[in-house]
Amino acid sequence: MNIQVLPDHKLSSVAPLKPYNNAEKKDVELILVKERNGAQYINSSVVPSPSSNACPPASSEVEERETWSKKIDFLLSVIGFAVDLANVWRFPYLCYKNGGGAFLIPYILFLVIAGMPLFYMELALGQYNREGAATVWKICPIFKGVGYTVIIIALYVGFYYNVIIAWSLYYLFSSFTSELPWLKCGNSWNSINCTDPKLINGSVLGNGMSYSKYKFTPAAEFYERGVLHLHESKGIQDLGLPRWQLTLCLMVVVFILYFSLWKGVKSSGKVVYITATMPYVVLFVLLIRGITLPGAMDGIKAYLHIDFKQLKNPTVWIDAATQIFYSLGAGFGVLIAFASYNKFDNNCYRDALLTSTVNCVTSFFSGFAIFSVLGYLAFKHGVNIEDVATEGAGLVFIIYPEAISTLPGSTFWAIVFFIMLLTLGIDSSMGGMEAVITGLTDDFKVLKRNRKLFTFATAFGTFLMALLCITNGGIYVLTLLDTYAAGTSILFGVLVEAIGVSWFYGVDRFSEDIERMMGFKPGLYWRLCWKFVSPAFLLFVVIASIVTSTGARYDDYIFPRWSNVVGWGIALSSMLFVPFYAIYKFTSAPGTFKEKIAYCITPEHEHHLVAEGNIRQFKLKHWLAI
Repeated sequence: MNIQVLPDHKLSSVAPLKPYNNAEKKDVELILVKERNGAQYINSSVVPSPSSNACPPASSEVEERETWSKKIDFLLSVIGFAVDLANVWRFPYLCYKNGGGAFLIPYILFLVIAGMPLFYMELALGQYNREGAATVWKICPIFKGVGYTVIIIALYVGFYYNVIIAWSLYYLFSSFTSELPWLKCGNSWNSINCTDPKLINGSVLGNGMSYSKYKFTPAAEFYERGVLHLHESKGIQDLGLPRWQLTLCLMVVVFILYFSLWKGVKSSGKVVYITATMPYVVLFVLLIRGITLPGAMDGIKAYLHIDFKQLKNPTVWIDAATQIFYSLGAGFGVLIAFASYNKFDNNCYRDALLTSTVNCVTSFFSGFAIFSVLGYLAFKHGVNIEDVATEGAGLVFIIYPEAISTLPGSTFWAIVFFIMLLTLGIDSSMGGMEAVITGLTDDFKVLKRNRKLFTFATAFGTFLMALLCITNGGIYVLTLLDTYAAGTSILFGVLVEAIGVSWFYGVDRFSEDIERMMGFKPGLYWRLCWKFVSPAFLLFVVIASIVTSTGARYDDYIFPRWSNVVGWGIALSSMLFVPFYAIYKFTSAPGTFKEKIAYCITPEHEHHLVAEGNIRQFKLKHWLAI
């Protein structure tokens, strides 16, 4: 039988366990999962804490934490969350714009010195403490506010991210026709300016306008007039009513999310077998088809061209830093939530290396599928690659669908492509919602007892808020949320998280926790990254995010000043949980000023040491330790 080593403060005295027979012996795992009422409990066996005189709770009162059915469920869930729409619609364009192959230098550098360490830190933090994003801060109570910050951000993202999935579903339904609706003009949503793509070339565009920004193609008008009805809105102040077609699609998305999450990881762990693997199958199929098209190789060459001169541009480094951060998904509380359902001795170090590498390789691989088709479209219209290359919704809902519509068997390719977008979005949205549910149910036991009802309330709440994003001017609301809800605020949240773990809790203590789980201590490289490099990286990205912020905009539409004020209000509404909770924790702590500080920064299970005056954080050795 393998016996896990308990943390130091749990070794001083351990009561003997009652005898067990051979049949039970197989099932016993000595894995510490929590402390409650002064009692440590190990699965169903309760051991009195040496630091408390409280009576241990009856074994019937102890809740055993749910775990993943299989290791692959966890891996697919993490990969499915990290690999999202941005891997397809943002990375390839950034790589092309910022020097092609040269962009991989800062991208890989930031992956190694910051992306992977932060990814590893969150997995280890969740797995050791077996708590969600808020209650995990029993290791340093004053930082619990950052847990609420990331939960609120994950909730905000759910408001608009589900709408993008609903667009994908609408496109999928629209693809079940013999002729794709965005192939030609003459439909009810088309304007009198709609132009047949066959008639569009470089001379028609003129004035330096790129094809990707031309708003009168059938594909562009289907998206903006047929799906969004943007022409019926004068701006963010003129939203109108939700579109009923998109409302139905959004309802389907929310129901899929609910029934994927209502039973916890037991149900979501099965859904990801489809949602996490399908995008890879589709990307491979699209790549094989793409490279057979005329002009495809020109597109791939443009994607891979190497321009080292671009590395002199600070924007390239900022783009690489922000992309690696958002791509891996640290800071949303998702990785902490997923890892909290792991077995205590799971090798999260190997998981971190594997899943973060898979995510980044996927981003690079998707560029071949994207740019092979963009090369074909540029060849078809006789324009340069730069005229059709774009990012975001314009790429996956206008440019790529248009290219697909001209292929033989276009209906099949459209269905395959939008199934990929749907699955890319669903598992990422599942991850965000699971972070909210796990974070709050671990903190409020009444919610845990009524998880199914709370899951429904969360899903339904996101549905109601998302209705604002499917009105005639809904794209403006979505853009505002995308700009502010998870921009500077999530960077700030992870910066505070990194400081809380590495400095206040201590890298040395955190490393000891990892050693207790897996039997080996993180190397010096990881400890230096956690304490110095990752916080410095995050501070750099936070400053760059603020300095380069120009306010929200959608194409040529400049948002009014009041809407940007609202946007910053949304950002602050999550960030302010950090100082507000710190103030609350300090004022509610007992004792003198010094004791209050001690209680706030000392792990909860060591609060008895405060009365003895043995406060680790008040010693220089703690702050210098690595």
